[in-house]
Amino acid sequence: MGRTKVVGPAGKYGPRYGVSVRKRVRDILVRRYQPHECPFCSSAGTVRRVAVGLWTCRKCGNTWAGAAYTPRSGLAKYFKRYVVR
Repeated sequence: MGRTKVVGPAGKYGPRYGVSVRKRVRDILVRRYQPHECPFCSSAGTVRRVAVGLWTCRKCGNTWAGAAYTPRSGLAKYFKRYVVR
């Protein structure tokens, strides 16, 4: 899989689809694959995506619904106090 310095993981698309679409894809892929922190055990780098919107921690074993590309959606910070596990 070829990558370039500027477009990162979206470099595999080469010149196809246009530069603005590739930059959007790059931003999404970088956020998706960066190390995430588990909201339950606070361990970093152990969170993996199971499916679109489903995330699991490999350390504590918790599974939860999040955003498509990040374990917590942008609105989750407002509703954190209402979610009790």
